[in-house]
Amino acid sequence: MVFNYKKNRAWAENLTIVMQIGLTMAGCIVFCFFVGLYLDKWVGTKGIFVTIFTVLGVIGGGVTVYRQIMEVIDTKDSDRENRGNGVR
Repeated sequence: MVFNYKKNRAWAENLTIVMQIGLTMAGCIVFCFFVGLYLDKWVGTKGIFVTIFTVLGVIGGGVTVYRQIMEVIDTKDSDRENRGNGVR
């Protein structure tokens, strides 16, 4: 079975957006977790930096995902306006 991109274009684009958002959020949290883990081992504390950096990862990931979503919405709105004006 061969994937027909032209037939399923909207579905494929939406899937890529959802995957990008999920991987961005997970990447931010995992990266910050390991930075906190490294700092905890280096300083000799037990979980302080892991907690702080994990929370910062969640906040940073949320901000990044929000910006990505707003960019997609703005792009789709401008595409709709251009189609309405006869511009392709």
